[in-house]
Amino acid sequence: MPKDLTEVIDVAAAELRYVKERLGDGGETAWDRLLDWLVDDYFRLEATGLENIPADGPAIVVANHSGAWGLDAFVLMKVLAREAGRPLHVPAAPLVFRFPIIGSYARKSGAFPIDPLLGLEHLNAGQLVGVFPEGIAGLEKPFRKRYRLRPFSPGFAVTAVRAGAPVVPVCVIGAEEACPKVAELPALARLFDLPYFPVTPLFPLPSKWRITIGTPIPAPPRPASFAAGSAAARALCADVQATVQEMVDRERRRRETPFW
Repeated sequence: MPKDLTEVIDVAAAELRYVKERLGDGGETAWDRLLDWLVDDYFRLEATGLENIPADGPAIVVANHSGAWGLDAFVLMKVLAREAGRPLHVPAAPLVFRFPIIGSYARKSGAFPIDPLLGLEHLNAGQLVGVFPEGIAGLEKPFRKRYRLRPFSPGFAVTAVRAGAPVVPVCVIGAEEACPKVAELPALARLFDLPYFPVTPLFPLPSKWRITIGTPIPAPPRPASFAAGSAAARALCADVQATVQEMVDRERRRRETPFW
C-alpha cells in the first residue's frame, strides 16, 4: 500500500504514462492493467459477499451509482469477472461508447447500449446483468448529498419479473470520495454534448473502496395481468432500493475515515 500521497501520485503518473505509450495497440490492455492497479493498490478494494453471486443462471445485480464520472461501473465489472468468474453485462449510455479506448473496452467487457428491456436477452441466456437504477442522477448529486440514493427507475424490476431472475443488491462505498462532484459547468456540457460536466479531480483520489454483495431477492412469480405485473415491479423496485440504502448506511458506519 502506498506510504503517502506523494508516492500515490507518482505511481498514478507512471500508470498514465503507460496508458499513453500503449495507445498504439488501442490502449485496451493498458486500461485493463490500470483498472487492476486501481482496484488492488490504489483503492485497496475489499469485496464481501461474493458467495451471493449465483454460480450460474440469470441474475440482475443492482448497485448504487456514485462518483462524478461513473468509475464504479468499471470497477464492479472488473471485480465480478475476476473474483466471481462471471462477466457482468451492463447497459451503458451512448456517451460511454464515444470514447475510443474506454468505449471499446467496455463493449468487450460486457457493456451494451441501453435498451428498453435492460438486457433481457442476456438474462434469457443465463447471464448476469448489472444496472445502476439511479442513472445519471446518481452521478449528478453534489458531494454534500453523497450516498443518499436518488429514486430508482423501475425498469430493472420489470425485467426481473419478466425473466424470473433474482435481484442481487450491491453497495459500493468509496466512489463518492474518489471522484467528488464539487460543482458543474453547464456551458461545457452543452459544448461537448454531455449530460453534465462536473468539477472533480482529473484523477481519482485514493479513497478506500468496499463492495458489499447482499443476499439475492427472488423475483415474484410472473403475474397474469399487466396491472398485477406493474404492481409487482414497483414493489420489487422499492424493496431493492430500501435494501441497497440500508447496506450503504451500514457500510459507511463501519469505516472511520474514507481514506483508511
